[in-house]
Amino acid sequence: MRLGVISDTHGVLREEVLINLEGCDYIIHAGDVGGEEIIEKLDKIAKTFVVRGNNDGDSFGKKLPDYREIEMNEVLIYVLHNIDYLPNNLREVDLVIYGHSHKYNEEKKDNIIYLNPGACGRKRFSLPLTMAIVDINDESDIKITKIDLE
Repeated sequence: MRLGVISDTHGVLREEVLINLEGCDYIIHAGDVGGEEIIEKLDKIAKTFVVRGNNDGDSFGKKLPDYREIEMNEVLIYVLHNIDYLPNNLREVDLVIYGHSHKYNEEKKDNIIYLNPGACGRKRFSLPLTMAIVDINDESDIKITKIDLE
């Protein structure tokens, strides 16, 4: 199973992002979407799971959940926008996906993988534009590929 993982589009969906999402089984957007039309375009590629970011204050964004728990191939994924709001009492989570900082980060702590795909919409300061592809095999092994968009 292949997941396209993006965050912080802020109303901009770049062609190179769409190209890299082709062939994904699902897409996860970790917030700061910037409008319903972004999710409509992503849903044409693959079913998209999305959470609300701190900049999703429009009528569409207000309907989005603050977090999601998704189980795929026996891997439990917790998605939120800002890692500062991660609950202390998580169930047996394997992968935490978050955004907000616009900085790519991938680390493993206490058997949990934490992934921030970075931002792939509007450029912020001198931070690079990035996203990630997550492959989960039948044995529930997780492989993450960072994609630099510049």
